[in-house]
Amino acid sequence: MKLSGSYQINLDKQKVWEALNDPEILKQSIPGCDEFIKKSDTNFSAKATNKIGPFNASFEGEIELQNLKPPHSYRITGSGNSLVGFAQGEADVKLEDSDGGTKLIYSVDAQVGGKIAQVGSRLIDMTAKKMADIFFGKFSKLISRETNEIKKDDSQLYEENKKTQSETKSLYWIAAIVLTSSVILWFFLN
Repeated sequence: MKLSGSYQINLDKQKVWEALNDPEILKQSIPGCDEFIKKSDTNFSAKATNKIGPFNASFEGEIELQNLKPPHSYRITGSGNSLVGFAQGEADVKLEDSDGGTKLIYSVDAQVGGKIAQVGSRLIDMTAKKMADIFFGKFSKLISRETNEIKKDDSQLYEENKKTQSETKSLYWIAAIVLTSSVILWFFLN
């Protein structure tokens, strides 16, 4: 099975690259992912459950990143096994600057076997395309939200800083009034 496509992500290439290498973002993005463990900078293990035709397949597998050219491209190779079959393949992922953001381009070559292969290549292709769309939709949403939260945190810090400065100015005025009142009282009482 061969599958390719591209997605426009409205973030700079470095942020997209970092997110593509973040196990927590990947776990949340992969449809049906129950576990995504980083073993090293280039090796991961994963568990995911997905419906493929009439089968509810729970896969356990290994993933390796190869040909790393940060933040431009890499190759993902992986294989997984399930009670209903196996899947293995590789994907080339490329990031390009595009329209003020990043264009993520992928090309997948995968093979499936066992009972799941019996559902037919057309259904498998449709399921794979749907899963890719779900992955990149979630991925884009997650990293955009994360960036917006950082921006929100920055604006919250700015507002808190303004509030603190305002409170500090108020305290200075109160201190000045108290000090002035004390000086006036001291002057009249002496």
